[in-house]
Amino acid sequence: MTHTHFLKSQIQINKPISEVFHFFSKAENLNLLTPPELNFKIVTPLPIVLTCGAVIDYRIQLSGFPFSWKTEITSWNPPYQFVDTQLQGPYETWIHEHRFESKDNCTIMHDLVEYRAKGWIFEPLIQRFFVAKRVKEIFEYRTLQIDRLFNGFK
Repeated sequence: MTHTHFLKSQIQINKPISEVFHFFSKAENLNLLTPPELNFKIVTPLPIVLTCGAVIDYRIQLSGFPFSWKTEITSWNPPYQFVDTQLQGPYETWIHEHRFESKDNCTIMHDLVEYRAKGWIFEPLIQRFFVAKRVKEIFEYRTLQIDRLFNGFK
C-alpha cells in the first residue's frame, strides 16, 4: 500500500512579489534551482508560456537512472500561486503548489509538495530509505539557490 507524503518549505525573498513570481513563471529558471547531479533538462521547446493547462516535458536522472517527467500546470493564479502536477514520471503522485505572499516589500514563498513514491507494497521502504532523503536534499538545494540568487547569500 502506498502512502501520501508531504514536504513543506518556506523562504523569505527580499524582492517584491511581482519580481519573484516573474522568475518562477519562466520554466527555464528551473535549471538554476535543480541540483546538477539530476542532469535536469527541459525537453519542451523554450520559451514556454506558463498558464493553466501548460504541459512541460523534462528529463532527469535519479540515482543514476534516467526518467522522463511530464508535468501540467493545473492551477495558475499570478502572482500568488500555481500548481504543477506530474502526468508521467518517477513518482506515483507529485503535486507541487507554489504560493507567494507579499510582506513588507518582500515575498514569502511557500512550497507544498504532496507525493507518493512508486513501489507498490515496497513503497514504504523505498520512501524511507531513498525517496524522502532525496526529495529533502533537492528542496534544500533549491532553497540555497533561491537565497543566493535573490538575497545575495553564498
